Amino acid sequence: MSSTLAKRRPSGSESAKRRIGRNRRHYRLRKKVFGTAERPRLAVFRSSKNISVQIIDDVKGHTLVSASSLDASVKSVEGNKSDVAKEVGKLIAERAKSAGVEKVVLDRGGVKYAGRVAALAEAAREGGLDF
Repeated sequence: MSSTLAKRRPSGSESAKRRIGRNRRHYRLRKKVFGTAERPRLAVFRSSKNISVQIIDDVKGHTLVSASSLDASVKSVEGNKSDVAKEVGKLIAERAKSAGVEKVVLDRGGVKYAGRVAALAEAAREGGLDF
């Protein structure tokens, strides 16, 4: 096998490097972002297939509400992953309103504010959450 072919082939450690980099970015972000009872944290987790979001009061350490693309009401949505993320954003805004949460602080989970994360955040804003 030539050395150039071996360099182009992704090794098993490439996914570990991506995971470590995302965790490093998330820890750096979490130094600044903290959820209180008045303004809880909207924590977003994005995997390759699904997206989930929680509203967390970090003072008490409790999850107030959560939503995911695996919920039955969202699972039936047609379209691409950004459309599903929009529905999750609408769902979390609706559940937050019923729990009495108006203002949140966004924790994007170490990923860029683009694509599915941005679609979820914009839909949550349209649903009435302030961040």
